Amino acid sequence: MARIVDPDSLNQGTEVNFITGSLEIELNTVGNLSTDGVSLQALYSFIKEEWKNDDNLIKFPFPMNSITSEQFELINGWNFANITEPANPTQSAYLIRDGGWAVVDPNTNDNTEEWANITTLGLFNDANNDQAYFLQQDPEIAGFGVAIPEDFQLPGPVNQGVQIYESSSFDYRDFFRAYLREQGKTYGFGDLIVDQNLAALTFRKYALPLTNSDDLKITTADNVITGSAPYTGMSIQFLDTAVTRSIGVNDYAFDILIDGNSGTAEEIYEFVQYQLRQPIDIDSGSGEVRGDIAEGLLTFIGDTLRTSEGVFIDNFQSADTNRLEFTETGSTVQTFPFVAAGTIFFNNNLQNDTDAIYRLFYTNDDAGDNTGADFGTQDAIIIQDNSDNPITGSVGGQAEIQFDYDYDNNIQRGAGSGETDAPYTAVAIGLTTAQYVVTTGTLTRSTANSVNFVAALERNYLNPA
Repeated sequence: MARIVDPDSLNQGTEVNFITGSLEIELNTVGNLSTDGVSLQALYSFIKEEWKNDDNLIKFPFPMNSITSEQFELINGWNFANITEPANPTQSAYLIRDGGWAVVDPNTNDNTEEWANITTLGLFNDANNDQAYFLQQDPEIAGFGVAIPEDFQLPGPVNQGVQIYESSSFDYRDFFRAYLREQGKTYGFGDLIVDQNLAALTFRKYALPLTNSDDLKITTADNVITGSAPYTGMSIQFLDTAVTRSIGVNDYAFDILIDGNSGTAEEIYEFVQYQLRQPIDIDSGSGEVRGDIAEGLLTFIGDTLRTSEGVFIDNFQSADTNRLEFTETGSTVQTFPFVAAGTIFFNNNLQNDTDAIYRLFYTNDDAGDNTGADFGTQDAIIIQDNSDNPITGSVGGQAEIQFDYDYDNNIQRGAGSGETDAPYTAVAIGLTTAQYVVTTGTLTRSTANSVNFVAALERNYLNPA
């Protein structure tokens, strides 16, 4: 059934009961009324018609006052029936659509209850099953274990009354956040007070954008994230005092640290999104942060992963350096200088030689000081990686070895050699199976540089000792 917007679809004694003894309006999910509900304007119009036509009802004070088509008051002692805990979508108040209302004390003319209508704008990926939820207390004020979210009464797009004020027990008119977080889908979020620049909520209808769609960056099931590396070594720490992290030559402040445990940008994102659906403390530090109401931490913009304000990722894969953006506590987005990366490949002769080694040299220093520090001279320069370690080592039976290179800031060749392509001469040599081999090329502003060693088979090396 569809939402009722025509008072002619309502019938006294079927969809609507007027309980004059207790002054209650009772809605029933029978006849034409389903959990799709009824607009408050249609209900008000129906009540007017009944009071006009019913000789018994006209004896009682009229129940409602209309302020706008989306804002009403229950007056003269009337209220909706069946407002009990636990709430359920068939209770009278939760069958009301498209309007907010207040319950007015007939003696003092003060509001004893206020209900806002929350209507979401935008599509839900699965309109039948995706479940939105809301929070009415600031967790930073109320504290962990007190600020607990609550599901909207029905899955799918929302059109529901939410009580924001009870004169005898609570006042939630200054805070309202809505969330939509489903596995494998983008997350929806809305802060009604902040987004709409409201001083406080009142008893009317609010339209709140909330939508989701398939998240193409989520490809891993929850049970893999909870039980497999690298996810099981990842963590999120929320700090009371900001710490600094170096990005390029400068230090910046961050107060949320994600340990990526050498995962890819996508794996780190999958772990964080999983944590943000958990109704438990996700802070690996000494604080308490409930996951399903924590603010978003990461966002993909194409293939670039950007952090929210104050969030830094430690222990990410070096190959992802160029597609990470960090928003420091001053709200400015910072990026590392470009880090080139590549792979060194070894043929079988080098892999099978337990003594095999490799070295990467600059072919020359022409782009810098041009002092003659060329390969083939005593002053030949071994290229350093992004961590200032020489790109040298033992082959160790490996078919390939990854390396990175600080393309923008490496000035080993002298002033002016940063941000320039680097000609290299690479050598490798073994003893028993690999002959000496040399290969040349150029390191460019790329993450797909490759150095290929193809050593001839050694047939004549002999060391009988």
